Amino acid sequence: MAALPVYLVRGDQPVLLADAVKHLVGELAGGGDAGVMTEELAGDEYTVGALVDAAQTPPFLADRRIVVARDVGRFSTHDVVPLVSYLADPLNTTSLVLVAGGGQLARPLVEAVRKAGHVVDAGVPGGRGRATWLAARLKEGPVRLDGRAAALVGEHLGDDVDRLGSLLEMLAAAYGPGARVGPEEVTPFLGGAGSVAPWELTDAIDRGDTAAALTTLRRLAGPGGRHPLVILATLHTHFARMLRLDGADVADEAGAAALLGITGGSTFPAKKALLQVRRLGHAPVGRAIHLLAEADLALKGAVDWPAEVVLEVLVARLSALGRAAGAGAARTRRSGGRSGA
Repeated sequence: MAALPVYLVRGDQPVLLADAVKHLVGELAGGGDAGVMTEELAGDEYTVGALVDAAQTPPFLADRRIVVARDVGRFSTHDVVPLVSYLADPLNTTSLVLVAGGGQLARPLVEAVRKAGHVVDAGVPGGRGRATWLAARLKEGPVRLDGRAAALVGEHLGDDVDRLGSLLEMLAAAYGPGARVGPEEVTPFLGGAGSVAPWELTDAIDRGDTAAALTTLRRLAGPGGRHPLVILATLHTHFARMLRLDGADVADEAGAAALLGITGGSTFPAKKALLQVRRLGHAPVGRAIHLLAEADLALKGAVDWPAEVVLEVLVARLSALGRAAGAGAARTRRSGGRSGA
């Protein structure tokens, strides 16, 4: 790869962040000795001045010098002024790898990195990109998972993909590097199920799949650690979009996105809301809003139920609306098929 003067690596999960830094340093080193080429600054003792001095030092016994600075979020806007000045005219034999952490990143620093180098987001892509990301990491791993084992790992870990590395290392220790393992070999090492994305809950509700919706709810509240009111807010946003589209003169996804104020990103949530409100109809959408209001009052003390019970009852009732809509659509299709025979 063509080395740039500076990289900013950021992400929410420490394991993924560390993996991204390790991978980047390896790419920057190329065929050279990364240990010789790299200087690492970490902890509270190093200053921006020390970082700039390291960046301005020519390489020794190598063509390029790599300087890794950890937790650059601890530096204020005032602190990073010398570093921003350096990045306006950086040394072409140094690659800085700035690692997020320690606090909020100073905006002038992020802007300077974008001008002089590249920002690396050390996260997991959503949607289909997540499956691609997981497949790539499994391919690079120390053991070979068959198709069923890979699917099991992906479903079980959910959003907790920072556990993937340790899982693969345990499998390699148990069965040997390069071993091919299936679901039976993987299952004893999986541990507790990981969290999942909130859209998996709303998708299950929309399908009318009560069992899947309740399982997803428990994973959001358990491993995901989401507060009951946060989960309720997610459900309210989902159905409030349908309520706004109900009866509106909207013909397509773009029109739905405009009405909902979804701009500057994917309009897929608008498409989902439009399709679901057409599938459910006016009365079920109104019923869903009523159920959400009742659950909100219950969570705030109107009913002497544990929060998890309130949410489980709500999710079961919302799923029943989706299931009824699906059954109605199936009856309509069957009736239409007979009348056209």
